[in-house]
Amino acid sequence: MKHLLLLLLAAIIWGFAFVAQKVGMEFIGPFAFNGIRFTLGAISLLPLLFFQKQLFGTSTNQTDIRFTVRGGIILGGVLFVAASLQQVGIIKSTAGNAGFITSLYIVIVPFLGIFLKHKITIEVWVGAMLAVVGLYFLSINQQFQMAPGDGLVLISAFFWALHIILIGYYAPKTNVLLLSVIQFAVSALLNLVVAFIFEEVRWTMISNALYPILYGGILSIGVAYTLQVVGQRNVAPSKAAIVLSLEAVFAVLGGWLLLSETLPFRKGMGALIMLIGLIISQLKFTKSVSN
Repeated sequence: MKHLLLLLLAAIIWGFAFVAQKVGMEFIGPFAFNGIRFTLGAISLLPLLFFQKQLFGTSTNQTDIRFTVRGGIILGGVLFVAASLQQVGIIKSTAGNAGFITSLYIVIVPFLGIFLKHKITIEVWVGAMLAVVGLYFLSINQQFQMAPGDGLVLISAFFWALHIILIGYYAPKTNVLLLSVIQFAVSALLNLVVAFIFEEVRWTMISNALYPILYGGILSIGVAYTLQVVGQRNVAPSKAAIVLSLEAVFAVLGGWLLLSETLPFRKGMGALIMLIGLIISQLKFTKSVSN
């Protein structure tokens, strides 16, 4: 129960992070925002990296550093694309919409797994169909048009799914904390390079967006990531995915409480259908048969 509560707290932090991302865009460009928050995220994980043996019983002694660095660079590049699309998209979207659409990565992951010869269960098919129906009501207006911001966030969901698949490949073979620090640092560097080339970055802009940046960097990356690592140690992946998918609900709640965002009946129905689809995709109704 304790570990499920830790995962729920992580979902709450990530859900409200969409509010921080939305507010931050009022003061600073998306690439500068991401660059600074990923820098803070990487720094906030350094104490865990140094004291991981005492905290988690793991160390970097047996880690293949070259393989870890290569994996961190690849993951950092994908993370840069996913986070950039999401951050730019949220400018023309709402925190609630962005939260739910991003959560579609949960049903996208199994379909991308086809390329790795993974089988798709009936639960995933049903969940995916419900998620698509929910997305229609949430983001498609009566003129059959999707808001540009929602479209970018939807594309980002595919890159988040790719990111999850790559983590599934690299994480078992590396030290997860070291891998995370590297990927966050790479993403931070790429974002900052783009920001200094294409955006105006001033100290006043950073100071005005300080609280959203701190939340997005320290809480969303450092604290929530730690809660996920600890929480998932004694929780089945399917249960963990269901709890973590609740971040979409808290994104809507945060948008309503802090940004006065409204959720009309049509969008609310779409969000509910999508949430049901996300949960069903992680359930196991079918029984496995052993020879």
